[in-house]
Amino acid sequence: MTLDRSDNRNTRIWLVTGDPGSGKTTLVSKIILKAKTHGFTIGGLLTREVRSHGERTGFLLLDISSEETSTLASIERQPGPRVGKYHINLKALATLGFKALEHARESSDLVVCDEVGPMELFSPDFRRGVGEAILKSSKPCLCVVHKRLADPLIEELKNSREAKLYEVTYETRDSLPEEIWMEILEYLSKNVKEHTGRAD
Repeated sequence: MTLDRSDNRNTRIWLVTGDPGSGKTTLVSKIILKAKTHGFTIGGLLTREVRSHGERTGFLLLDISSEETSTLASIERQPGPRVGKYHINLKALATLGFKALEHARESSDLVVCDEVGPMELFSPDFRRGVGEAILKSSKPCLCVVHKRLADPLIEELKNSREAKLYEVTYETRDSLPEEIWMEILEYLSKNVKEHTGRAD
């Protein structure tokens, strides 16, 4: 599924959604690699699974620029709200999460956020970071959004006139990384060159 508002404007925000395990983070990782290969700077957040003996036990937040990590959620008891069997680390979202998005907005060619979902949205600081780094900035952004969660921030992202929404499915997961990357590359090649004088 692609939600495309055809009004002759450049897409600036590429949104990716899909069912759990559909390949959203893999898609984002492929695009990050392509962008780095072309010499662009990438900042923001990735979410990584933590597994033990084949069982998922939590999630890590990864600052793409610094490669610093912090626990986002764990099955182990800790202070903070709970989503399913996971306890959410609000401190990590307020510190590493917000800092990564803010740094990406200030210093990166492409802002990445994986993902805007039920765990992350418990944090007011994370919400503010998404608003400032994605909705209110002029930077191109690649963002994973939860497929079914009804939340005002996700709706605002989807309804932005600068946004284009893609759904990752079994049928599209192989072709979408290249399709989205070519759109992002076109935007970056034009705008990064215009604003910095950098050659393609």
